[in-house]
Amino acid sequence: MKLVPSLNSRNFLNYARLGQIHLDHRCHYDAGRIGDVERLRSEMGGTIARRYPHWAGAFGILFSYRYLHHPEHYPELALVAPLDLPALRNFQSSCGTSSAVATGLWPVWSCTWFVRMRTAHRAVATKTIQTQLDQHVSALLKCRRCPRMKSTPVSGGPIVSDVMIVGQAPGPREPVLQRPFAHTAGKTLFRWFEEFCGINEAAVRSKIYFAAVCRCFPGKNSGGTDRVPASDEISNCSSWMDNEIRILQPRLIIPVGRLAIVQFIDCARLEKVIGRKFRVERAGRCFDLIPLPHPSGASPWHKIPPGRELTKRALKLIARHSAIAALCQRRRASYTAATAA
Repeated sequence: MKLVPSLNSRNFLNYARLGQIHLDHRCHYDAGRIGDVERLRSEMGGTIARRYPHWAGAFGILFSYRYLHHPEHYPELALVAPLDLPALRNFQSSCGTSSAVATGLWPVWSCTWFVRMRTAHRAVATKTIQTQLDQHVSALLKCRRCPRMKSTPVSGGPIVSDVMIVGQAPGPREPVLQRPFAHTAGKTLFRWFEEFCGINEAAVRSKIYFAAVCRCFPGKNSGGTDRVPASDEISNCSSWMDNEIRILQPRLIIPVGRLAIVQFIDCARLEKVIGRKFRVERAGRCFDLIPLPHPSGASPWHKIPPGRELTKRALKLIARHSAIAALCQRRRASYTAATAA
């Protein structure tokens, strides 16, 4: 991280005395997680304390755009003690900070300013992502790359989310109903989510982005079952999913079925991957991957040992994932607000 100017530099002190402290010392875009926050807090606090032990106070740092990119991320304050400069006193007063506490340490300036900044940044970021996703889905629905496909593309809509569900390919009913997982497999999938995560079908469809290995119905094979998409069809459709990953930057992807799983990791046997969480990179983005077996009636794997127990383990991992927890929390908050109104 690079501060402009450095906190322990003479320029910083000069700027501070003149009341010219930059309001927005941001971390680098890739500056990361809680460990980095704690490290920064301790390093900066130690530096200032050693050099200026007779000063006391607090200094706020609004963290990077990364923390504002997703709705559940909040900017964090790194409190640096001690620092007691007139410019900070004036700045705190202008931001609505209360008077100094009895100990002589100043409280962090009013959270109202940070709430306003957070709301504004989140609104801009979400609007930008929504616009990109709207354009992406509009282009996707016009795709006609694969002449052997028997339908036009199926989409769950431009849902901005930290979670993606990746299916295999639509069946014969999905193109008619114009939504993924619209028949038997969907009923089982949504029952799993309601049982383990506490969110019903309507909530899942409105809060989670649906993708697929192929977006069109491949048709039937000679045996009467759904045809498995050919490698060229999978390749043609892969760019759509890559672009979705770049736009959404998901924290969790849930591939459903072997064909979806192998687009991310090796899957010689379902027993080796179901019930586990993987860290995966695709399209320049890293995310968690928790595979599920396909819930269709064509395979009883998820109904018999060891598949039944492994499927439950996978669903529990999904339910405990922070992206799902945040989704459920926002849903409860929305419900509470609607009820109160």
